[in-house]
Amino acid sequence: MAETATRRRRSGGRAGNARRTSTLAIRQMPWRLPLNTDRPTEPLDADEVAAIHDAAMRILEEIGIEFLNEESLGLFRQAGCIVTGTNVRMGRDFVMEMVGRAPASFDITPRNPERRITLGEGHILFGNVSSPPNYWDLETGKVPGTRAQCADLLRLTQYFNCLHFAGGYPVEPVDVHASVRHLDVLFDKLTLTDKVVHAYSLGPERVEDVMEMVRIAGGLSEDAFAARPHMYTNINSTSPLKHDIPMIDGCLRCARRGQAVVVTPFTLAGAMAPVTMAGAVALSIAEALSAIALFQYVAPGAPCVIGTFTSNVDMKSGAPAFGTPEYMRATQMTGQMARFYGLPLRSSGVCAANVPDGQAMWETSNSLWAAVQSGTNMVYHAAGWLEGGLIASPEKFVMDCEILQMIQRYFEPAITATAPDDLAVEAIRGVGPNGHFFGADHTQERYETAFYEPFVSDWRNYEAWALGGAVWTAERAHRVFKEIIASFEPPHMDAAIHEELEAFVSRRKAEGGAPTDF
Repeated sequence: MAETATRRRRSGGRAGNARRTSTLAIRQMPWRLPLNTDRPTEPLDADEVAAIHDAAMRILEEIGIEFLNEESLGLFRQAGCIVTGTNVRMGRDFVMEMVGRAPASFDITPRNPERRITLGEGHILFGNVSSPPNYWDLETGKVPGTRAQCADLLRLTQYFNCLHFAGGYPVEPVDVHASVRHLDVLFDKLTLTDKVVHAYSLGPERVEDVMEMVRIAGGLSEDAFAARPHMYTNINSTSPLKHDIPMIDGCLRCARRGQAVVVTPFTLAGAMAPVTMAGAVALSIAEALSAIALFQYVAPGAPCVIGTFTSNVDMKSGAPAFGTPEYMRATQMTGQMARFYGLPLRSSGVCAANVPDGQAMWETSNSLWAAVQSGTNMVYHAAGWLEGGLIASPEKFVMDCEILQMIQRYFEPAITATAPDDLAVEAIRGVGPNGHFFGADHTQERYETAFYEPFVSDWRNYEAWALGGAVWTAERAHRVFKEIIASFEPPHMDAAIHEELEAFVSRRKAEGGAPTDF
């Protein structure tokens, strides 16, 4: 433990190791890439997997996908697909040949090589909430997001070792003009965190700027940057049956420079997808594979992840619902399909609740355990998501990290170890039928590390909890959030690299950043 603490101080100051100064005595697990050692839940039999695959292929062959990106249409024509206007139909042999080029696993190495992640090979990795336009905490209520709030959520992302990548903008900083927003947020992200980062595929300027900033932050030459993944982008199809212009453009740019691409159709059953889960999953698979096939045609072996965001709507109001039984089953079903295609899988930790209450936690817990059950490798929005993705909350962020630590503890081999000392026959003999194990040597030697120790949950009885101030969970989480921010130290960055990064941002701002409509 002493060696681990020393290493954390070198790589990130108190971020990730606040126990030394924390009055709340936050105990974090060390940074690691958890392995999901459970057998996946597979609700489909082999015939049902084949049926969903066939339905997806029929969608691609008979109905086609709309690609609004002009370059992609030319590439599909070149590949021999049937292109009619913006509609592209492709044969299943072509799709399977292209998808077969994609690696089953790959690494992404950020500016701190100690934060390298592996997508695939049984890993389950978690990222922060991304892209809500609004922010909520116990002091502010619901307000539009700001750069300062975004930076605080990035500090939480860096602090928690159970988070492995920094996805998107944890809240949209609407106080920064859209033309330069990506420059400011990526500067904050690259200086406040040293974890894997993401680029939005929202026009060529934003993607190219982020790739250049990641290259600078890593101290990399162009050849070294393009030699392996150092960042990723994530896109959503416009369901049903459509891919837009900028997202495909951004993915093509990333794939050509060796960076990772995640394709995640957002298919809400009953609205943007059929009301049946099999139909919604088949549509999602078709939309994702059509784009992955394109990227593999352009850049064989490009690192790609297939994503699932298949849930249902409230049929009374049309509002999205998350963490539902249907969401869980759809995630598990897509996990089976991802293994069928040999692709890493992305899912999400999501809820429809408006505040960090019981609904928020049971829906999020359902979606996170669906990620476990499905064999998901990359869990988006795992900490901080509220109101169906319209709110980011630091209290919810902290509460979610409690769940994530529990999931990681669940996978620790020590829990299921069966060595003689673990079976404890001699300890049982020593205690016998009339004693107890509290004072047994076997317990005394292990009690400090035997069980998970929470940092938000309160395990005292009611009377002790009431005497301690009767503090509810969200209030405890708020205190943890404030303490983390107060004690945070950013990870080290070489002064010359920091200066080069600042100069790039200043130059691109002077040039106008990215074009906007206003």
